[in-house]
Amino acid sequence: MIRRADECRVENKEHMRGGDGTVVITNCITDGKELNGKGRLFSRITLNPGCSIGFHVHEGESELFYIMKGTAEYNDQGKIVEVSAGDVTICPDGAGHGIANRTDEVVEVMAVIVFS
Repeated sequence: MIRRADECRVENKEHMRGGDGTVVITNCITDGKELNGKGRLFSRITLNPGCSIGFHVHEGESELFYIMKGTAEYNDQGKIVEVSAGDVTICPDGAGHGIANRTDEVVEVMAVIVFS
């Protein structure tokens, strides 16, 4: 199966999880069946300058970010860490995270949510 870029649903989420600005989410897969019941999301997240996803906790699932482009501030359980293209973050079940673009460049992240 192939999902073409123009088949992915794009959402603009204002103040996502209490964050700043409008986050653009390109949902490539949101059907758990396509992830064999092991997850619920495979999406590209675009954080324009000044945009962020607020801190939130994952219950019953883990979220992984692969930073594709740019540099961001990642909130890892309350500890702020700089992440850049090529880095991977893991927010396990029961933990919390957030991400913010404090630069003048666009940040692009691939996000995957898998069930625990």
